[in-house]
Amino acid sequence: MLFTLFLLLPIISSALAWIPVEDWGSGNVTSSVGSLGECVCHVFLPDTTFPADRLQHMQEVSKDLIQEVQIQMNKISSYEEKLESNLRELKGLLDRVTIMGTSADDYVKLDFELLRIELREFESLVSQLKDAFNSSSPVFDSLYTEIRNMTLIVNQLETYDKSNLEVIRFQFVKLRKKLEECQKEQEFSKPDIGNCNHTGIVRLSKPIVGQLNSHLQPGYIYGGWGKDSKPIKGSESMYFYSGYSSTTTSHFYFYPDYKHLLLMSSSGYIEFPAGYRGYGNNYIIHSNSVYYQRSSPFSMGKYNLTNGAYDSRVIPTASLAFSYSYSSYQNLDFAADEKGLWVLYASEESKGKIVIAKIDEKGFGIENVWNTAAYKQMTGNAFMACGVMYATRAVDLNTEEIYYAFDTKSGEEKHLSIRFPKFQEKYSSLDYNPTDQLLYMYNNGYYVSYYVKFDMA
Repeated sequence: MLFTLFLLLPIISSALAWIPVEDWGSGNVTSSVGSLGECVCHVFLPDTTFPADRLQHMQEVSKDLIQEVQIQMNKISSYEEKLESNLRELKGLLDRVTIMGTSADDYVKLDFELLRIELREFESLVSQLKDAFNSSSPVFDSLYTEIRNMTLIVNQLETYDKSNLEVIRFQFVKLRKKLEECQKEQEFSKPDIGNCNHTGIVRLSKPIVGQLNSHLQPGYIYGGWGKDSKPIKGSESMYFYSGYSSTTTSHFYFYPDYKHLLLMSSSGYIEFPAGYRGYGNNYIIHSNSVYYQRSSPFSMGKYNLTNGAYDSRVIPTASLAFSYSYSSYQNLDFAADEKGLWVLYASEESKGKIVIAKIDEKGFGIENVWNTAAYKQMTGNAFMACGVMYATRAVDLNTEEIYYAFDTKSGEEKHLSIRFPKFQEKYSSLDYNPTDQLLYMYNNGYYVSYYVKFDMA
């Protein structure tokens, strides 16, 4: 209100000054004495001479000015807050730059260069670990892929705002953790490949999870994957995969290496004709042949990938009544290790306990048999390593254990408790591969593997 009066006083004064002096005549000015004896003057301004429209216009202008002043004051207050924030950021940047002993521009370039140097160190570390392990492993291929992707991200982010560095730093933390885990797993990968001068398995690593199956189908919970346990020349790095929503065995996909497996870039595909299909997922590839459970007749099935020939052999005592606890139709379980080719099954004569049978690869027949004390229906799965059968079972939803071992060389059995974590509760196949000493598990549709630690004492 005071601001309005302040603006209007000059206007009123100028309006009075605009009226000619002669108009201030006696007719327009009168005087009288008030009730208290004071002198009272009355001035009558002619309506035709006072600019009332100008006064109204100025009042409107003054209101607009007041609003504009308020808007500008609000802007100034906002600018002050932003300025303070910018000053704080600038101070933080200057502190960081001072510590590094360079200018702001050099700081950005140096920061990215340090990231590149760290990536090269990571790549060198992976190479050293790979050489030390003396093996080709999915985890190394995965790390190499992540390092290459990180390098591309660094090159892209260098042209963007520096605040994006936090994104890549987060990725580096993840990568560093993986490398640390890889270094911890180094103890699993030092035994000589093919050497069985040990007393057996003492520990398994944490699960290495590749991805969901190549079909990217959550419902494809039955299947298997892995490598040839006795590869022919040129197929040492080949991987295979087969999966479906049921235990039917009918098709296989082949990949030249682990990278192509993850990229779902298949280099080959086979599908068994109707008369040669099977059930169960405990198949393997050994010496470029697929060994699987043929459904009709119930028998050992063999498909030669080299010449496309099919073969089968019936095991008279093998029974369809006994399967592993996680899945049906797991009656014939094929396995391969440093000692050769095997098949595991149960029979009426063994009263549901697992029987180990050594397969004659040339004649595709059974050459020797051992009876164990492990009930198949209480077992999650089983595998062979250095002539020893290891049987697993569930501890809880997230934990499995190797609970039993039978040595075919000595005929001795052991009760064990070698626990290891599962990615998910159920799995349909578990196979040891002697070429890299890894366990390959198809865990509810996911590619999972484990390093095996042998007691070399």
